[in-house]
Order: sequence, then C-alpha cells, then structure tokens
Amino acid sequence: MSFFTDLAHQYIDGEWKAGSGSWDIIDFNPYNGEKLASITVATADEVDQAYRAAQRAQEAWGATNPYARRAIFERVLRIIEDREAEITEAIVAELGGTLVKAGFELHLAKEFLREAIHLALAPQGRILPSPDDTKENRLYRLPVGVVGVISPFNFPFLLSIKSVAPAIALGNAVVLKPHQNAPVLGGGLLAKIFEDAGLPPGVLNVVITDIAEIGDALIEHPVPGVISFTGSDAVGRHVATVCAQNFKRCVLELGGNSALIVLDDADVDYAVDAAVFSRFVHQGQVCMAANRILVDRAVEAEFTEKFVAKVKSLKVGDPADPETHIGPLINSSQADGVSSLVAQTVQAGAKALLHGRTEGNVVSPSVLTDLPDDSPVLRQEIFGPVALLLPFDGEDEAVRIANDTPYGLSGAVHTGDTERGVRLAQRIRSGMIHINDGTVHDEPIVPFGGEKHSGIGRLNGDATIEAFTTHKWISVQYGRSRFPF
Repeated sequence: MSFFTDLAHQYIDGEWKAGSGSWDIIDFNPYNGEKLASITVATADEVDQAYRAAQRAQEAWGATNPYARRAIFERVLRIIEDREAEITEAIVAELGGTLVKAGFELHLAKEFLREAIHLALAPQGRILPSPDDTKENRLYRLPVGVVGVISPFNFPFLLSIKSVAPAIALGNAVVLKPHQNAPVLGGGLLAKIFEDAGLPPGVLNVVITDIAEIGDALIEHPVPGVISFTGSDAVGRHVATVCAQNFKRCVLELGGNSALIVLDDADVDYAVDAAVFSRFVHQGQVCMAANRILVDRAVEAEFTEKFVAKVKSLKVGDPADPETHIGPLINSSQADGVSSLVAQTVQAGAKALLHGRTEGNVVSPSVLTDLPDDSPVLRQEIFGPVALLLPFDGEDEAVRIANDTPYGLSGAVHTGDTERGVRLAQRIRSGMIHINDGTVHDEPIVPFGGEKHSGIGRLNGDATIEAFTTHKWISVQYGRSRFPF
C-alpha cells in the first residue's frame, strides 16, 4: 500500500530519509499478514541528529507568537478531517482495529487537537508579592525545550498526538519514537500531517527504531528535558530509572488492571453492556480495560448469564467488516501469550464459561470465573480479550478485591445510588473511577493518569501545561538591596 510505503521513513529536520541501521522493521497487517512497509531502523547517531535538529528549531519556535502556533494546529485539524477515511483504513490495516475502534480513536484525536489549539494561548505568567516593597517578582511559564515522546501500538495515532500536539503548542520541539508495530500511524503519518500544515522543519522529528539498535540513547540523550512514555509498567520503570539518573522529568502512562464493580442495586442490563465494551474494545488491548469484573453475589447469577450471552454474540474476525466487534491482536507473540495465559489459568483451577480459540492473531473471547485468590492473573494486566468474573459479598470486600493489584489506573462502579458509588470510588486507589459508565474514557481537559504501577504524573488540560513547561523566577529590584557585607 503506497500510503504506508510513502510514510515509512525517518523524518529528521524536515527531511524524509532512510535509517542507516543494520536491519529493517517490517510493518505487517496483523489480520492477514500482508506486508505494509519495510523501514531500516534509525541508529543512535540519527537519534542524536533528531535531538540536535529539535534543539536548533525550538529556540525560534518557542519565540513564535502563540497565535501563529495556534494556526498550525487549526490546519492540522482540517487535514485530519479531510483525510479521515484514509486514516480509518490505515487503523484497520496497521492495527487490526475495527471500524468502531477507528472512529473512537479519530474522534478523540480531533478533540485533543482542539485542546492543543487552546493550549497555545494558555500559559500565563504571574506577578508575586515580595516582603521587600521595592522588589517585584515575575514568574514566567516557559517551554521545557525539547520533549522525547515514546508512543504505544494500541492507539498510536491518538496517543502520539496526546503528547506531541500539546508539547509543540506550548513552544517545545519534539522527537517522537513510535512503537515498531505502528510506525506509520504512530509516527510517519503525524510527521506528514504537521509538515503539510506548515510546521517548521526540526520542530517535530520522527525516529523509527528499537532498543536493540539504540539502547537507551533516546532517553539518556542530554537534549530532552522531559520524556513522555506510554506503555508497559516494566519498560516504564526502566524509563523512570534512566530519566532519574540523567536528571530528567518523565511522564509515564502505564498499564492497568481496572475493576468494574457491579453493586446489588445496579441496573444489571446496563452494567453488562458497560462491562462488555470495557473489556473487549479493541480486543482488550487498552490500558483502561476492565480486566476484572466484580459482581455482588445478590446479582451474580443474573449478571453472569447475561454477560456470557452478550459476549457470545460478539462477532470475531476481519476488522474491515463493519459488523466485526473483535479483530486480531497486534502480533503473534501477543496472541500466543494470551492463549497460554488462559490455558494456564484454567489448568490452575479457574472455570472457563467461555474458552476462546486462536486462529492466526485472532483470539476469540474467554470468560473465566472461580479463580483462586492467589491466581497471578488477578494482579496483572491482560492485553487481550479475557474477562475475569469475581463475586463479592458487600462493599468492603469489593474494595479489598479492587485494591488488591499493583495497578491503579481506571475503574467503574455501577449502582442505583450515585452517591453510594462515589463513596465507594473514593476508597479505591485509582487515578480515575467512573460511576455508572465504562472504564475506558479520556477527555482533553480532565487530568488523566494512574496511581501505583500505573504511572507517574498526569496529562490533559492544566496537567499537560505542568508536564511540558517550566517556571522561571525573575525578580526586579527597583530600590537598592542591603547586603550584610
């Protein structure tokens, strides 16, 4: 497909070029195995070129009138709207995303770009009082300079935009490394759109590579002041360690093990709908997905029957089919891993109400219950179409089970009493909880992030300004200071 081959390049200082590494990343369609593109990886030297280009470009870009920066984003949004059908096809082809997933990702990407348009004008300085009445304290909010962004494979277009767009709108330059399973949607496409919108060369650079080629060059390089990483907690721990060693700030959006809790007074039919979507959207490859579905024993039988019936009705297969609910996982390693996890969990004593089959990278849904309390699967993120049903007796037990995980990203509580749900949500150590809704939500102005192993820092709205800017104090003495010597 020319769409992919045209964009499958490094983009450094406004130039499209091949990498000079010794091997290629092959971009495959995860459903049918079609080769979409081949990209020679960037080396550590090319990472250095990208950061140096960003450093050179940032000075002028940071001094650009924010109204002029805003105009770039207005054009970016129009380009995406004009190319929406083409981008939708790319999401299906490169990610195995269904049309529902593609619509969801594009909608949120446009919302975050609209927020970036606003962010260009958002930073404000302050005048602060001083105990010396002849002195003025000015507090400036400035770009951090250069931001390194590492984006994941599951929602690469959205999650690249989510860091790249606000960082650039706030006056920074960016070096973006997309995931090797989504090099075009997470990298090349974004570079092309910003190029067409008139972004100056060097402000956005894209390097397509892998740690096997560059080691820690992307995060330990002296130029970037902030690293924004979205991915697994294992890699996030390493990113945080290297950043700390090199005196860099990091924003980490990591994994989750969300609990969707159904209380005894919940609307069961509605809770089933929310739970099925929250667990199986994009084949469960979502950090906010409801890994664990906790159900009060008073409604357990009714909920379980209706939940299993609805899951059985989901259509599995070709993501290009408008009726498909569940397409392929991103690669064979993920598919094999999920299949093995289900088999091991059942062998260890869990009951499979549904036991999914694996054909190629397509894994059909599994629903497991009667899990032993010490089952490892209860405390880990499952990046695939596997639902765990866990009964509980009363709110205290629900809270205990929900908190019994190293993660704390999202969650949901279903109840007929809104304030009861809020009180329960306040007891769960998680960055986000939704009452009478699903677990998968993101909004441009609401702080997004997790507790525990689910991340460090927040993005969206004011939190994004904090992430990608810094304060500078300049004082002005209008009188004369008195010095002790």
